[in-house]
Amino acid sequence: MRGKVEEARTSKAMGQSFSVGDRVRLIELPAYVKTAEPMPMLRPPSVLTLGEEGIILGQQPGNYWVVRLERGSFLLEAKYLERV
Repeated sequence: MRGKVEEARTSKAMGQSFSVGDRVRLIELPAYVKTAEPMPMLRPPSVLTLGEEGIILGQQPGNYWVVRLERGSFLLEAKYLERV
């Protein structure tokens, strides 16, 4: 497991300033969202609400973030998120 400091450095290098535990807001809805469950599923964007706030749980390759929102955990690209 990587530490918070290393994750923060990695995310800054990728152009984002997110780290595990940050609160974020959904600023744009993607065409589809992928759940961050043991058996991931594609869901329609209607399961999310524009402006919904959540917490960063982790980072995945390709500038994707695991975000805990009201209706579950989802993999979202950084371009759909802003720090609160």
